[in-house]
Amino acid sequence: MLFLPNDLRDEFKEPFGPLETDAEILLESVDGPLVAVGDVVTDHFLRAGREPDVALVDERTKRREVDEEIRERVAAEPDLEAENPPAEISADAVRTLLEALALEEPTTVLVDGEEDLLALPAIVAAPEGASVVYGQPDEGMVHVRVSSERKSEMRALLERFEGDTERFWRLLER
Repeated sequence: MLFLPNDLRDEFKEPFGPLETDAEILLESVDGPLVAVGDVVTDHFLRAGREPDVALVDERTKRREVDEEIRERVAAEPDLEAENPPAEISADAVRTLLEALALEEPTTVLVDGEEDLLALPAIVAAPEGASVVYGQPDEGMVHVRVSSERKSEMRALLERFEGDTERFWRLLER
């Protein structure tokens, strides 16, 4: 549905929020729903005693399979599954993300493909006050507190993607 154009890739080198390497410290500033994007991020929260409300995982980190121990902890029994090719945001992934956000219980979504870009629609779709946390390779975890300003920033960025943006917004905003 949406494809990351090459000229937009540099936009993702800088984190969209503060970086933290310690999950327990990061969790001190989380007071609403928690969306974790990535296996290692999810694993850090689980080991710190906080199950994310929504975890988006793909059994990979830095394009390699995660360790078996992490895979068993974060993705052994996913609640939902979605397909999302690398460098894309698929309709299936958006529908599944919205389903996961609407559920009362903590939900793990196993993504066949790549979950990285799903942080963007997660920020737009999550309620204000929620926290979306994703991994910044070799640096730490990026904490994005969802606000109307953050939602607007992500909307503007998503508008610059290639593909069927009208369909994307219809799906995301229903």
